[in-house]
Amino acid sequence: MRKIKKAIFPVAGMGTRFLPATKASPKEMLPIVDKPLIQYAVEEAIAAGCTDIIFITGRNKRSIEDHFDKAYELEAELERKQKEALLKVTQNILPEGVNLMYIRQTEALGLGHAVLCAHPAVGDEPFAVILADDLIDAPKGALAQMLDVYNATGSSVLGVEVVDPSQTGSYGIVETDGSEASPRVTSIVEKPKPEDAPSNLAVVGRYILTPAIFQLLRETQAGAGGEIQLTDAIAKLLDKEVVLAHAFEGQRYDCGSKLGYLQATLAYGCKHPEVGEAFTEMVAQFQINAAQ
Repeated sequence: MRKIKKAIFPVAGMGTRFLPATKASPKEMLPIVDKPLIQYAVEEAIAAGCTDIIFITGRNKRSIEDHFDKAYELEAELERKQKEALLKVTQNILPEGVNLMYIRQTEALGLGHAVLCAHPAVGDEPFAVILADDLIDAPKGALAQMLDVYNATGSSVLGVEVVDPSQTGSYGIVETDGSEASPRVTSIVEKPKPEDAPSNLAVVGRYILTPAIFQLLRETQAGAGGEIQLTDAIAKLLDKEVVLAHAFEGQRYDCGSKLGYLQATLAYGCKHPEVGEAFTEMVAQFQINAAQ
């Protein structure tokens, strides 16, 4: 069984829910306190053992590439002013031995198409997919938890979470065989209406997939929203291989929505080592003032 070293980051989306903030800046570069969403996601992949980071990008996404690149002028200025702490933070965004690749998705044809764009870089290997919109705060990263399941079984693994039944139309929804731990997925459907959903167990931004998915993606026709859905290809994969669902431990913040983004900012602000104590006091005072 091959170890998973490659992680795909689909970052070509337009981020329309955050306009006008995302008109010229990628939604993945929205900061949670002092670090952009995409950096949290990449750090999760690296902590899980991934060494090849594959970004599926689009127009107006250059700042993601710049963020992970060396900033000679900035580093020289910080060094000249002897701002050692800031220099260290800037230089240590990526550890040594991590490779970055950027592939352009020329058309907005959906998540399935974005994953398929990565095939030349992934080849015949199992891989991970991380959606940076889903920020997961966990002592042991969600992807690392899922890799434990993959390493024990060799099967594809979907990160799942129970959602309110009214929200099924926003997710891929799975049905399982009901076994404990990481149950086998028996069906999956993209964004069903609540009355049509097989359950309220949603796939939330983390996937481990075998390379068999690539051929299925090539055969998949446009589905919900006129896009090539990764969910539809996974539905076909169920007929060929075991696919498991894993409810990871941790708190997920849907940073693709304004409310989820604000919740993440609040939670991470309160525990930030530099401003956490003062910010927590400020929030408490705000609540007191609001109640008066």
